[in-house]
Amino acid sequence: MNTLDAVVAPVVTIGMLWVVPTGLGLVEGPRPPGWDALRRAWPLLAMPGAVSLWLPRSGAATALAACYALATLALALLAPARLALTRSPRPAELAVLTALVCPSVAGLALVAERASYPLFGFELDLLALTVPHFHFAGFAAALVAGLLCRSAGGGVLAGAAALSVPAGTLLVLAGYFVDDWAELVGAVVLTAGMTAVAVLTLRERRDLAADPVTRALLGVSALVLAVTMALALWWALGEATGIPHPTLTWMAATHGLGNALGFAVCSLLAHRRLRTAPGPAATTTAIPRTLPRTELPA
Repeated sequence: MNTLDAVVAPVVTIGMLWVVPTGLGLVEGPRPPGWDALRRAWPLLAMPGAVSLWLPRSGAATALAACYALATLALALLAPARLALTRSPRPAELAVLTALVCPSVAGLALVAERASYPLFGFELDLLALTVPHFHFAGFAAALVAGLLCRSAGGGVLAGAAALSVPAGTLLVLAGYFVDDWAELVGAVVLTAGMTAVAVLTLRERRDLAADPVTRALLGVSALVLAVTMALALWWALGEATGIPHPTLTWMAATHGLGNALGFAVCSLLAHRRLRTAPGPAATTTAIPRTLPRTELPA
């Protein structure tokens, strides 16, 4: 295991085994058939993928990664099923749908990387970093943006966050296929969305937290974004212009770890605490699963 693998493997393991099922448990509104069963079974379904991260690249690691990729495909199929129930093009819902699809991109990249196959011509290190990117920037950040948009009741900033985080993530992916300048555009859009998430976290959600632990978690998740996204912009700008910038390994150890632990884990823990808190700290915009499609809020 090289230095990059040693940084990426623990982070992705957390994303696979904890971030995804925890995030699924926070999604409000109608849930298509199989949603709850998939959420409960997810740690078991994700275990082969997590194990593959700790093995050398080989046929066995590839087979285990493929098992996880199938689970991410099942998750992605919940997106059109949920859209059929909600029939909602609103920003909060689009963010949730994006979150459901993103792990499948990570699953595909994981299979290729474990098989030592340069999928679409990408280097193995870039494929390895695609896996955490689409678990945390793709799944966790888009989901949190959707949750914040819903709890804020819409609004310009909330809508911008719910649209620009998924859009930025997908633009970064598109930039892989175009050039470094296109990837820089994606990084700018994603940074704008993450900044909106940080502002909303401090302005909207932190005020709802009655206990100091939840407030601290929300504060850390918001402030970490300022640092990690500045690093992301620095790296993308350096790739496009040639100015000195961090290496991929250094980015994984700083930007990657910060986004995974400082933002995603802290944010999801805080939202889960807010969901179960008694009284005014509890989320007040929860949607019954039986709510008619035409009455879904933003």
